[in-house]
Amino acid sequence: MSEVTEAMWSSLNPLVQSQAPEFQGTAVVGKDFKDIKLKDFEGRWLCLFFYPLDFTFVCPTEITAFSDRYEHFKKLNCEIVGCSVDSQFSHLAWVNQPRNKGGLGELNFPLLSDMNKEIASDYGVLLEDGVALRGLFLINPKQEISYQVVHALGVGRSVDETLRVLEAFQTHEKTGEVCPANWSAGKDTMKPDPAGSQEYFSKR
Repeated sequence: MSEVTEAMWSSLNPLVQSQAPEFQGTAVVGKDFKDIKLKDFEGRWLCLFFYPLDFTFVCPTEITAFSDRYEHFKKLNCEIVGCSVDSQFSHLAWVNQPRNKGGLGELNFPLLSDMNKEIASDYGVLLEDGVALRGLFLINPKQEISYQVVHALGVGRSVDETLRVLEAFQTHEKTGEVCPANWSAGKDTMKPDPAGSQEYFSKR
């Protein structure tokens, strides 16, 4: 297998059900710099998302949308960390720029600097031009990756969908039942066996 093929295979290999790659670095928390690491979030869920660059166009709409829904994540015992290959100084300048000028304003979660690009590389989202794809990972309290979604740069992610999936995993974990297509909180789950599943199907 050639080096190129090995690299391509590695980037395609899903991280789901594996231990989340360790990370640590300097983040903007509020208006200050703080060193954070994956272990800081042990025992809680973590929504870790990557975005390409500061001072761009789709990115601030995503980052502020996650910040505006932070309390919903917190109620689900989930913290949020955003990450890009920019410096912490660039992050801070963006936070200090108001939203109506394309900035972020105050955020409710840390923005992590990945200047050496190791974190994006470890999570398999680093492009050859040195920026990260829009990758999002839900990491469970045991620090295993339960969910990952990675896509190209031109389209922003849905905070509602992230919350829906988070609630689904937590419901599955709590009840042992599985969540069918388009499940949302309050809807029926399904017993994961041939006989028990008929209870769900009989209602359709």
